[in-house]
Amino acid sequence: MKAIHDPSGALASGLAAIRQQFQVPEGFPPEVLAAAALAAARTPGQEHEDRTDEPFVTLDPATSTDLDQAFHIEASGNDLILHYAIADVAWFVDDGDPVDAEAWKRGETQYLPDGKAGLYPPALAERAASLLPDGPRPAVVFAVHLAPDGQARLDAARRAVIRSQAKLAYDRVRPDQLPADFARFAERMTAAEAARGAARVDPPEQEVEALGGGRYALSFRPLLASERANATLSLAANLAIAEALQQAGTGLFRVMAGPTAAAMARLRSTAAGLGLDWPEHVDLKTLERTLDQRNPDHAAFMLAVRRAGGGAGYAPWIPGVTPWHEAISATYAHATAPLRRLADRYVIRAVLAIANGKPVEPEVEAAFQRLPAVMAKAEALSGQIERAVIDLAETVMLQGREGETFRACVTDTDGDSARVQLLDMPVVARARIAGAAPGQRVDLSLAGIDSKQRRLQFAPVS
Repeated sequence: MKAIHDPSGALASGLAAIRQQFQVPEGFPPEVLAAAALAAARTPGQEHEDRTDEPFVTLDPATSTDLDQAFHIEASGNDLILHYAIADVAWFVDDGDPVDAEAWKRGETQYLPDGKAGLYPPALAERAASLLPDGPRPAVVFAVHLAPDGQARLDAARRAVIRSQAKLAYDRVRPDQLPADFARFAERMTAAEAARGAARVDPPEQEVEALGGGRYALSFRPLLASERANATLSLAANLAIAEALQQAGTGLFRVMAGPTAAAMARLRSTAAGLGLDWPEHVDLKTLERTLDQRNPDHAAFMLAVRRAGGGAGYAPWIPGVTPWHEAISATYAHATAPLRRLADRYVIRAVLAIANGKPVEPEVEAAFQRLPAVMAKAEALSGQIERAVIDLAETVMLQGREGETFRACVTDTDGDSARVQLLDMPVVARARIAGAAPGQRVDLSLAGIDSKQRRLQFAPVS
């Protein structure tokens, strides 16, 4: 992690410029705040079972207050049952009300280092609907049955009132604070992923973190073991939910195609340049499962794999079509983050209906047709904002170092334009390097910085 020295306030002013450029909302219109305040006062009724005596806990980043998920796990013979409580956003938000209309404009929560632009007002997202441990909360509880071979099945979906017993944090959680079978659940899911040929590509994330007092840091942050294990809970629930939706002939699915033949050829060249042993008979997913995100060469290749794919999107159920997510090697859906993603609220409503023998509401079926475009726009905006924030932080961190030489590694190329990763700092940039090849080590001179345009200019050292 590199702390950013910014006495001129260039980062703070740059973040304000990014918010203006991408029209990031500063707050919510008065009518939306008023509607959210009224909704937050709702009291769950008879449709919510009382499950406040069950040992639910949450596991998130320490500073998170919009908590979508709480869980506990119990053994049932050789099987495990995940009781997965998800924030019941639809209990608070009605079709067509001001909160709903604003959420359709936003699509998802946008995160910046100096604060987020939420999908829903704080009265809901960070208080009444969030599964915080300060009182009972309405939730939708999925019962996900996990067999010894890691096959997940949805047994039930019910509205309930729960009470989280603890707000646990990724970076400080102890094993004794988690359900006894938490690690065993993760192990089964990981083994099942390998068995079906899946490969989650989790390179270290380049991120800007607020340190307080107007200070920030730029880093490559590998996922913690607790994060990876916790992700298997959502993975199991989303796989089970996707299967139930597909069988019922409804739903919205997360889909992703694999790399094209041309992209695969580039990845082969990148792997060779980085010194990775990739025999011709070994497929990409098998190789990915051997990678270690703490190894710089492996991390560079993981980033190249992520860029090689076409990206994930959403697709409604279509008769005769099996929706597919190539990286997960399965039919997959998103249903476990409704406070942060608009689509999840409608998937949860559909699951509640089919799990309890009811028809899916026409409003939900209509939403499934509209959501792919809305979510694609929101995700594209999120990616643009994230890249702009990182570009800004890089220019601020390197201010005053023009003319210095930096060691770098070429991660991929497009003609004479090369993407490079500095070896001694968490910076990814582009440079014109004739004949560059993936994996090549180069010395680059920092020729110029444009903080307003968020650009670094590097040139090869002769």
